[in-house]
Amino acid sequence: MKYFGTDGIRGHVNSKNINGDMFFKFGLAAGRYFTNLKKKKQTAIIAKDTRLSGYALEPALVSGLASAGMHVYTLGPLPTNGLAMLTKSMNANLGIMITASHNLFYDNGLKLFGPDGLKLSDKIQKKIEGLIDSKVKSHLSKPRFLGRVKRLETGTDDYIKILKKKIPNNFKFRNMRIVLDCANGAGYKSAPKMIKSLGVKLKVIGDRPNGFNINKNCGSTFPKKLQKFVKKHKAHLGISLDGDADRIIMCDEKGSIVDGDQIIAALALRWKKKKILKGGVVGTLMSNYGLEKFFKEKNIKFLRAKVGDRYVKEIMQIKKFNLGGEQSGHVILGKFATTGDGLLVALEVIKALSKNIKASEFFDVFKKTPQILRNIRIKKSNPLKKLLVRNSIKTANKLMKGKGRILVRKSGTEPKIRIMGESDNVVLLKKCIKIITRKIN
Repeated sequence: MKYFGTDGIRGHVNSKNINGDMFFKFGLAAGRYFTNLKKKKQTAIIAKDTRLSGYALEPALVSGLASAGMHVYTLGPLPTNGLAMLTKSMNANLGIMITASHNLFYDNGLKLFGPDGLKLSDKIQKKIEGLIDSKVKSHLSKPRFLGRVKRLETGTDDYIKILKKKIPNNFKFRNMRIVLDCANGAGYKSAPKMIKSLGVKLKVIGDRPNGFNINKNCGSTFPKKLQKFVKKHKAHLGISLDGDADRIIMCDEKGSIVDGDQIIAALALRWKKKKILKGGVVGTLMSNYGLEKFFKEKNIKFLRAKVGDRYVKEIMQIKKFNLGGEQSGHVILGKFATTGDGLLVALEVIKALSKNIKASEFFDVFKKTPQILRNIRIKKSNPLKKLLVRNSIKTANKLMKGKGRILVRKSGTEPKIRIMGESDNVVLLKKCIKIITRKIN
């Protein structure tokens, strides 16, 4: 697609697509698509993370939506799944999250949700793209049919109320010490407020956003900070969110980092024992092979989706599974949510640990296959289209045959080529990855 990637629209601020002019067009096109569905006036709600650019981009987006005839409610900083939940509970037709997720402050973008709280399908996104590229005048409403705009200050509290319904009444964790890293992002208000209400002893870091420090040396992409504070405060658990709080990476009481695959494995086992796991689990092409072997041993069905939590959720819906996610920390609890929610996952883990179970024991359920990840920044052209690069990938795969696997793909959210390799033969694995990286560079 021209504008949408694996997870909405994303890029450098004031670049080709991420500027006021384009956000007006995005809002106008999305607004026109939804107002065309029904004759009555439609409603959109908007939330954002803490990037400075949000102040410039949000008004343009709002203007586009209102110009198309949509009523708009702005919520301010709120986790992505909070927006998804409120889109559904408020009976809105469209929810838009202004965020670049785990990227640094100089990027921004959009994630779009439908009235069911689900991310928009490729089919709908393509229709909106068609409207973006058509004449602006054809989408403008007549003056009397313009939308109204209102700021809602209750978004955080409304989101927390929904989350509290997932926890038994008067459920307290007074003897638990937790470190929470909010990544200076969208969850800096809601996450501490929700977790503190459980009665735990909470140390919060990454909760002082200034417009520039989102994800900077903190959060799920930089878990070393979490490790440090967990050890310093002798915490039972560490929780690290990303910029829009739809990812979670954790840390046990020993200071060991726990990724999305480990979280999914532990929750799947817990849910199976409690007889609430439905169908099986959906991972992605990036999910560790050790996770796949573990599920096979435990007789739990496991399917792989394309990279992107939207694709994970689509397969979960088709197969009627209620658990899935990505190694990067997107974990979808289908029983409770339509997209990844770091805070919701944290609550589910905290409930499990309330039975005097150590985090290190809870997460130690499978042995990872050694995995190497390489991210190579690229310019405009896609090197995967070059014959030399394609041949290097074929050579590497031949060497790895029967001894592991290699996955090479272009990122849908950043200008990078991502290489993932897995094998118990680490020497061979490094050699094969080097064969590919030489040709890309």
